[in-house]
Amino acid sequence: MKTISDYHRIVIDALPLMDVRAPIEYEKGKFESAINQPIMTDEERHLVGVCFKNKGNESATELGHKLVSGDVKNQRINGWAKWAKANPTGLIYCYRGGQRSQIAQQWISEALGYEIPRIEGGFKAFRNYLLKYLEPEHQTYTPIILGGYTGAGKTTVLKQLPNAIDLEAMANHRGSAFGGFMTPQPCQIDFEHALAYGLIRHMHEGHAHMILENEGSRIGRSVISKPLAEFLNSGNMVIVEKSLEERAKAITLEYVNEAQEKHQAIYGVELGFELWKKTIETALDRIVKRLGLERYQNILAIFEDACSEQLRTGGFTAHEAWVELLLSQYYDPMYAYQLDRDQERIVFSGNHLEVLDYFNQLNFETRM
Repeated sequence: MKTISDYHRIVIDALPLMDVRAPIEYEKGKFESAINQPIMTDEERHLVGVCFKNKGNESATELGHKLVSGDVKNQRINGWAKWAKANPTGLIYCYRGGQRSQIAQQWISEALGYEIPRIEGGFKAFRNYLLKYLEPEHQTYTPIILGGYTGAGKTTVLKQLPNAIDLEAMANHRGSAFGGFMTPQPCQIDFEHALAYGLIRHMHEGHAHMILENEGSRIGRSVISKPLAEFLNSGNMVIVEKSLEERAKAITLEYVNEAQEKHQAIYGVELGFELWKKTIETALDRIVKRLGLERYQNILAIFEDACSEQLRTGGFTAHEAWVELLLSQYYDPMYAYQLDRDQERIVFSGNHLEVLDYFNQLNFETRM
């Protein structure tokens, strides 16, 4: 039966993948373009595992065929066949590329009259390939750190650059006490896979530089290995500048206006507002020690007043006051210290358009 071990092509061509492992395995770690259509449910897998432990492989295999037979087998084959027809370049895999994916491959072949290749070595081998690209020695570009005070629009700049990597998007977190989204962060394995995919594609495109934010080794609960984080943060720095007033407006738009809209779209107007309000209060509670009790109480009081003003008038402008205080009294001093420490690494500073022009010129000179 046909197998594929060209893992690089799987990444670059974003080949569709069908994971026939049990759902519990899939949720613990998966690949970017994979869907889960298991050969056995979690319960069936558990029963087979117990049988294997007590009676050995032959009895376990026999039980597996018994559990997945008749209408159950036909339903699963029909699901696989439907996916295979819709994804002619698709591949299938189980954990080690062994029995489960081989059986699925055979049953699909019998149903369709042609083979769907499976990944040689399965999930484990492909994951090992990806993990190799999370090691500093496999990086082939020079990192450049895009810096700037909170709210300066660094992510907006990154999205306009072909040689940028958005680590916060991969981690589904904005990297601060206020940085969580309504949707959960990926599990660590999924984050590692997303990062490896991104790095491999970046290197495949032949970029001389990688532009990224200075995220350290942790983004929310997503962790970058210390060696890789140190390499990614070792480059020169380019700083995007924006006034405090502009930054406060941008943060208010994202963390107040847009965040409330997302909460209210799911939970309704009243409950959505209360849940959003709770997320801000919880985030402030997390930084009370570093903020200081007096400043914390002052910002919290202004926040409560802004919420009352919003409910009374329907406007969001009052929120800019507590956001500006949080920036000027908490985030800006911390970032000013970092900038002072890294002053010798800063090679350019400018507004949004000037920074984009700098990077575009740098890319042009590199191509020349």
